Amino acid sequence: MDPKEFQSWVRENAAEREHMKKFAASLSDEELSRPMDAGWTVAAILAHLAFWDARAITLIRKWQKEGVGESPIDTDVVNEATRELCLAIPPRAAAALALEKATELDSIIEKLSSEWVDRITTIGVTVHLKRFNHRKEHLDEIEKALGKRK
Repeated sequence: MDPKEFQSWVRENAAEREHMKKFAASLSDEELSRPMDAGWTVAAILAHLAFWDARAITLIRKWQKEGVGESPIDTDVVNEATRELCLAIPPRAAAALALEKATELDSIIEKLSSEWVDRITTIGVTVHLKRFNHRKEHLDEIEKALGKRK
């Protein structure tokens, strides 16, 4: 892994995490509860982000003990199965959890050696270290739905 490229991932992860922090803090309880497409709410989408960051945290910790392995996943099935759980989390708690997990994962990613980054990006391909892509996708979706696009 090119160290400069990896550092750009770290910076972009941090920037999108900060975007999430400021944006989520600006939302009213009503906005957090606003319905979104496919039966989600704004808060449930934030909980969804927390879930995927928590999955990455869990796998990276496991791999640090046992070695990096494959972890195939059907994302559509997982998203569908977790939607009700995400909806059950109180809105403010969902927003806090999203930020907590993003912060925790970004800290873990920042400390990875280039050897570990290479292993994860070649063997553990279902754990994406460029977390900013997923965060940005959903934050853009929420901002558009709420009419808060920059």
